[in-house]
Amino acid sequence: MKSPLKRACMLFVLTAGVLSISIGDAVSSDGDVSQTIKKAMVPTNDAVKINTPMPITESTVLVSTRHQGGQFRTETRKNRIERFRCSQCHNNKPVTATDAAPIAHNDIVLDHGGVDKPLDCMTCHNQDDRDYLVTETGTKIDMDHSYEMCGQCHFRQKKDWVGGAHGKRLSYWTGERVVKNCTSCHDPHSPLFKKRWPKTYSPPLAK
Repeated sequence: MKSPLKRACMLFVLTAGVLSISIGDAVSSDGDVSQTIKKAMVPTNDAVKINTPMPITESTVLVSTRHQGGQFRTETRKNRIERFRCSQCHNNKPVTATDAAPIAHNDIVLDHGGVDKPLDCMTCHNQDDRDYLVTETGTKIDMDHSYEMCGQCHFRQKKDWVGGAHGKRLSYWTGERVVKNCTSCHDPHSPLFKKRWPKTYSPPLAK
């Protein structure tokens, strides 16, 4: 009966023999493994490279909310507001026009907060500095960080947004995380989406 040491030695020799045969098969006729690898590689052609289908916007800011997955970025907002800066009109100069606000903002429909708690302009906008939003405690919020404003009431949605479950991502899964902000999809003055139902339904399978 063979000793355990002899059996281990025989197993080692057998394994080494199998590996040497496998390596020998992989070697090219020239006896060079690197040549075999080079022949298997597919050459690239820069002329047929596919561009990124969704280019990442350069106008982003670093999100101030901390997240265990690391910091991420979101789209800026101020450069997308047509009449920003608000202080161009909302300043200490006397208002000479009658009903100036409805005339200047006739495209805004305020439907936010519901019947029980309807909101007005000053609920979100800073009355003393119209270029900023404001929290319930009176702290200024930069327009580019409007998600902080929304998150005061919509805290569950903000938690999902920070975690990545809510909101559209602008970057790929690898690399820096860039996401859309709340107002990229929701109208801040009328944020509720209309209910939409499927136009058709799946027909039953034939028996």
